[in-house]
Amino acid sequence: MVEVDGDAGIALNECIRISRAVEGNLDREEEDFSLEVSSPDITKPLQVLRQYQKNIGRTLQVKTLETTLEGTLVAVLEESIELEWKAREPKPIGKGKRTVEKKERIAFDAIVEAKVKLIF
Repeated sequence: MVEVDGDAGIALNECIRISRAVEGNLDREEEDFSLEVSSPDITKPLQVLRQYQKNIGRTLQVKTLETTLEGTLVAVLEESIELEWKAREPKPIGKGKRTVEKKERIAFDAIVEAKVKLIF
């Protein structure tokens, strides 16, 4: 399987072109094979810096060893990402809750898994 990706996504015609180029360089007489060329599934975890940069503004679900956070990816830095989200917390004085803005920086080496959350 060959998986290709690009900053603007990959068109079906590009997958076909790549498949033909790879298959043209392999010898079916020597080896029987099955070739699949596709673009990454949006539900697959992000793996490289470029994938994070491409998804700024989208909602991510990020798992670390300690917790799971869900928020909007607002920045990708050299060694970390920044998420923002809103949360309901008890008021400091009195009854009830209030909505507060939360922001957290998460180091890449602390991320166990990060996925784009699909919102319909």
